[in-house]
Amino acid sequence: MSSIHSTTTRQTENKIILITRKTRLEELIAKYNTVGQARFYIEHLGGDFAAYQAEHDNYLACVSAAESSLTQLARLQKIDRSFLPNMIFGRDDIVIAVGQDGLVVNTMKYLDGQRLIGVNPDVQRWDGVLLPFQVRDLPKIVPEVLQQRRPVREVTMAMARLNNGQTMLGVNDIFIGPKSHISASYTIQLQERQERQSSSGIIISTGMGSTGWMKSILTGAAALQERFDDPRLMIYNIAAEPPTYSTDWDARELMFAVREPFPSKTSSATLVRGQILEGSKLQVTSLMPEHGVIFSDGIEADYLEFNAGLTAEIGIADRRGYLVV
Repeated sequence: MSSIHSTTTRQTENKIILITRKTRLEELIAKYNTVGQARFYIEHLGGDFAAYQAEHDNYLACVSAAESSLTQLARLQKIDRSFLPNMIFGRDDIVIAVGQDGLVVNTMKYLDGQRLIGVNPDVQRWDGVLLPFQVRDLPKIVPEVLQQRRPVREVTMAMARLNNGQTMLGVNDIFIGPKSHISASYTIQLQERQERQSSSGIIISTGMGSTGWMKSILTGAAALQERFDDPRLMIYNIAAEPPTYSTDWDARELMFAVREPFPSKTSSATLVRGQILEGSKLQVTSLMPEHGVIFSDGIEADYLEFNAGLTAEIGIADRRGYLVV
């Protein structure tokens, strides 16, 4: 699961948790058993196996360099992201994620006040909006974080709470809907407005996630409105006077959008987007006998069942993320 390093020259008794992820090559080897079979699979489809190998080698080199550097500063524990749901973090731990932006997001929702440092292992390949540092920066950055001299950006998170007591946090977004390509059936309520809907699901986004999945949904809806500008076809006008959403990471508000709402004799499509302000909740009650799910930040494997009889309240989480900048 993990490895722990110690050194007599460490500068603090605080623990550093190094979060890593499997490379694409490692995932292929896990699936096809050997490097040779993984190579055959990629090249058989016309892919460039050398690119997979180079990405893999570079990532392992970055992780190794990070380990060498960090063991001089504090006790070090390295874990793969697959173990995050079961990891118990200490209050004063410093957490470092080496990977793509998604690894930072996946890590943050399991933290409770700990500072998180995002490290970009390959600046030629990843833009790294959430990865402001490289491995070579760690000897300077980590001591500053330990001494609380490094600024952080506060990140607002969303929380879904079911009436059976289960909860789920979302750093970027929370999805409520069907597990497969079927329609979700539910009632949705925001303050006094309530209606029964049939759709392909609901996305609830934070300010950090507003430029991701949420942006693609609203952009596509606006483009369709413009392409089919015929009032006879439009049940609602999604492009008219759209609400202004904050993209600030610390904004204490969420936004939601309904994907592909279908108006019929038994379902409406007017409450299809809006804001969830601090102190308010979006309430969704499942009418699906099976296949209803709630997951966050694109991790479909880690989901809550959301079938008939369950009600979810989605609002701003009390817990916040802290990303070192």
